[in-house]
Parts: sequence; structure tokens; C-alpha cells
Amino acid sequence: MIGSDFDLMLIVPAFLAGALVLSTHVPLGQEVLKRGIIFIDLAIAQIAALGVIAATLIGHGELDSWQVQLFAGLSALAGATLVHYLEQHYAQILEALIGLLFILAASGGLILASYIPHSNELLHDLLVGQILWVSYEQLLWVAALYLPLLLLWFTLKSKRPMLFYIVFSLAVTASVQLVGIYLVFASLILPAIASRKISSPFKALTIAYLVGVSGYIVGLIASLIFDLPTGAIMVWGLLIMALFTRPLFKD
Repeated sequence: MIGSDFDLMLIVPAFLAGALVLSTHVPLGQEVLKRGIIFIDLAIAQIAALGVIAATLIGHGELDSWQVQLFAGLSALAGATLVHYLEQHYAQILEALIGLLFILAASGGLILASYIPHSNELLHDLLVGQILWVSYEQLLWVAALYLPLLLLWFTLKSKRPMLFYIVFSLAVTASVQLVGIYLVFASLILPAIASRKISSPFKALTIAYLVGVSGYIVGLIASLIFDLPTGAIMVWGLLIMALFTRPLFKD
């Protein structure tokens, strides 16, 4: 929550975190919509969160940040590899199987979290995120991860079918711990929906980025003015901007 004595400079790293997340999630979200596997983001995000919970339990909350990231990243990569296999062999029921993966990861996380002290705080952070309290150190390592992922995506996406799953899983692993599962899903899907009727790929990508950035700004401002949870209101900010934008940009 944001009080009346809130320091405006605190929202700078929050906005930068949002911009970083959007840098990868906007093009990946368009690909998710194109492939018709809408719930893959929720499933992979939840599997990454399961990795975080498992690392916290195994290390008794004392593992270094990079070790937790390793657990989460390997979990997400395993989940993405499994989804790729299911896409190749069970395409007709793929969405149902992805939904099942989400439920299994979510329930598995709850089971593991029951053995962790103060697990409610951990689960809350993974779902809603702590975007208002991210540090510049976190932003630097996420930027160091996202830059090569973006280069790989925009140079090789049409040549490497498995590349989508690798880039997606690693990007989501980082973003879940920055902004939470809810905002990850909204950042992937809402800008993509707002721009899906635009035939020009460049224009569609540009509009999607504008929807994402403006939605984050609206959410931050609303959080500051009305003393609302930042991550949760950002989801609504993205929805508002997506609804506002769609009628303006139609081919």
C-alpha cells in the first residue's frame, strides 16, 4: 500500500521493472495468441513459482538469489519442454493438458508451501508480486537475461520452433519474481489482444508496447492516488488501456 508520505522516486524502479517485463512479454504474448495456447503463460509461470517454493523449502530460505533462480529456471524449462512435447503429440487436447499442468503446479506449490514458515507471504508475492519494492540490482540481472533473449527471438524465431519455449520459460521465470503471476499473464495477453486485428506486424508490435506501457503507468498512478495494491491495479490498468485502444487501431 502507498501512503500519503510516499516517495515518488520509489515508482521509478517499479516502472523500469514493468518496462523490462513488457520488452519480452509483448512479442511473446502475440506468439501465444497466434498459437492459440493462451494458458501456457499461467502454466509456465506457476511451474516457475513451484521451483521458487521448492528452492525455498530445500534451502530453508537461506539459498542465494541465483540458486533460487536456477531452481525456477530449470523448472520452467522442464515445463516448457513438456508443453512442446504435448503440442507435438496431443494437439487436439493441448489447452486441456496445459490447464491440468497449471492445476498440478499450483496444488503442488501449496503442498510444499505448507512446510515453509510464513508461506502465506511467499505465495502472495508469487501471485501478486512486489513490483513496488524491486531493487536496481534485480533490474540489472533481469536486463542482462532479457537482452540476449530478445536478440534470439527477433533473429531466429522463424527458424527454431523450440526457441519459443526456451525464450518463454526463461523470460517468465524472471518476470514472475518481479511482478507476480497475475501481472505476467496480463502483460502477455492484454497488449496482444488489443493489437491482434492489426495486419502490419510492426504496427501491431508498436501498439502492443504502447498499451503495455500506458497500462503500467495508469496502474502506478492509480496505486499512488487511491492507495491500492500496485500489482493488482496494474492488471486493471492494462485492461483499461487495451479496451480503450482496440477501437482506435483497426485495419
